[in-house]
Amino acid sequence: MTDPYADTILLGGHVRTPSGWAHALAVRDGVIDTVGTDADVLGQRGPDTRVVDLGGDTVLPGLHDLHVHPIYAGIRERRCKIPQGSSLETTLRIVAEHVARAVPGGWVLGGQWDAYALGTTPNREQLDAIAPDNPVLLEDTSGHSTWANSAALQAAGVGPGTPDPVGGIFERDHRGEPSGIQRETASEHLASHAPKPSDAEVESALAWSLGEMLSYGITSFTEAAVGFTAGARAELRAYTRLAARGAIRQRVRLCLVWSPHDPTCEDVIARRNHYASAHLTPDCVKIFLDGVPTDSHTAAMLEPYKDTVAGRDPEFNRYGMLAIAPAVLDRLVTRFDRMGITVKFHAAGDAAVRAALSAIEAARVANGPSPHMHNIGHCTFVAKSDIVRATQIGATFEVSPYLWRPSPICSDIEAAVGREAVQRAWPVREMLEAGALVVAGSDWCVVPSVNPWAAIETLVTRQEPGGGADSFGASQAITLEQAFDLFTVNAARQEGMDHRVGRIEPGMLADLAVVDQNPFDVPITRVHATRVMTTFVEGEPVFHTDE
Repeated sequence: MTDPYADTILLGGHVRTPSGWAHALAVRDGVIDTVGTDADVLGQRGPDTRVVDLGGDTVLPGLHDLHVHPIYAGIRERRCKIPQGSSLETTLRIVAEHVARAVPGGWVLGGQWDAYALGTTPNREQLDAIAPDNPVLLEDTSGHSTWANSAALQAAGVGPGTPDPVGGIFERDHRGEPSGIQRETASEHLASHAPKPSDAEVESALAWSLGEMLSYGITSFTEAAVGFTAGARAELRAYTRLAARGAIRQRVRLCLVWSPHDPTCEDVIARRNHYASAHLTPDCVKIFLDGVPTDSHTAAMLEPYKDTVAGRDPEFNRYGMLAIAPAVLDRLVTRFDRMGITVKFHAAGDAAVRAALSAIEAARVANGPSPHMHNIGHCTFVAKSDIVRATQIGATFEVSPYLWRPSPICSDIEAAVGREAVQRAWPVREMLEAGALVVAGSDWCVVPSVNPWAAIETLVTRQEPGGGADSFGASQAITLEQAFDLFTVNAARQEGMDHRVGRIEPGMLADLAVVDQNPFDVPITRVHATRVMTTFVEGEPVFHTDE
């Protein structure tokens, strides 16, 4: 016989429900049983019921981040970490400190840098001056470009006669020699010659990131590119080992990278269900369609870039690069759709977004209506006609609200595409008004923090957290309620979990975030400061602040 008593009761607070605010809730067997007044839930108190007096704190549905790189984030914490926005002088000082601690000839790996913050596009000679013998490889903020010294180039076999790889660029100086800046697959070439983290390091990095996300109330997330840091098999081992130990408490969707340049990816995708478990769902494939619309000019654009890159192929200079031919992409997405796999695209430029939509449409025509909600990640620029088209074919827009506040990478974007274009950067308002499904993904650790509360605020203000004189794409600002939905009900729908999570009402799983302030009752510029006191997954506390 089922125990009639609640396992946990939360009372004396403010509980957000679809129909308004309540004061308390009761949880039984991981499921929300009752929502109402304190008196309503106290009737379910039994001898073993855990009763939590909220003391006026607010209870919200657990949040969902649909684009994170947890292993990448954890590994980066252990490398040469350059604060975003650092000047050239500061960057070189930090790198020099790490070189001094490195073993002779050992690699120094890390990031992040931006050409705008440095005041110039950097070159290998700057690193050679502080690291003549140690290979140095530094990622930019986007993760799509790297900065190397001569020792790293030599270790990777890159010299004056090295051709650009398919889908990538070795930038060159006025003598035609590699400058030390690599774009896209050229960056991957150098990274492939650097040491990979060990299995123990990967597991430790993932464990740290899981805790970090729980501390912000994130109860579900999508790993956006399995294999990005240590290789697919190593990263899948880390996920499955932690899951077997019960160390993964969130619900996790794994996106396995498909690449025309990786012969092993098809085998990993074919074996995906070997890695499935109660908290791991490896039913997503990630396809990179372009790069980023910064000084690299690697995002595929419908309109030409406003500035130029010296020594660059004129076509790449003007319109960026589409990584996969449309006909190939259409067949690929149709196949994955037929296999029951959801596709997540990296598409920053509007030409890449259009190619992704065409591939989704091809799959719909070939396979008929499908529950698989293919989603286009980043969507920095989207043509207005394509926003309407997305709603007609059931495509999801996944946007990056952590990126659009004033920042060095946004300054890079504006310099590349022009002030007029950035007025519609990340056109969230237009997407919602068209009736499209829109969800949020941080792209952590491209951004310095996975904090979703800062993202919710900046979706509304389009300013830096706390407010400021500058804004980015202000015409696309949305309401606080809409912003919150991106992280809850919209995300749950995208995950195919909206019958179980995303809102607080009887019958839903008790994935909850208890926070110290009601974000709907404070000035919008204070939302970023929301602190999570306790995070619950299926009614069990999985994080509690020590303060």
